[in-house]
Amino acid sequence: QVQLVESGGGLVQAGGSLRLSCAASLRPFRDYGMGWLRQAPGKEREFVAHITSNGGTTYYADSVKGRFTISRDNAKNTAYLQMNSLKPEDTAVYYCAAGYSRGSYHHWGQGTQVTVSS
Repeated sequence: QVQLVESGGGLVQAGGSLRLSCAASLRPFRDYGMGWLRQAPGKEREFVAHITSNGGTTYYADSVKGRFTISRDNAKNTAYLQMNSLKPEDTAVYYCAAGYSRGSYHHWGQGTQVTVSS
């Protein structure tokens, strides 16, 4: 059974940083693009970032561009989301997802809560 397990969420003050990790049991991990999406209370889930299978190309939502960085370590079957200069509007449950192309995800994690206080 494929599993994606997120970690690294928590409570942080505005301007702070967090790094989310997504450990995947996908085999082979290197065949999958990885994405991060988030859902705030009362809002629809939205795209945050995506990285291609070989890590060569990344995509970001305009709202996080320049503040967040997505990366992956194929040797560790793990994807990351480094979040800097956090804002209260970044508060949400963050999900990692895996698929063969951006926006078309077949596997999802359970989510990790990120709360940014003002």
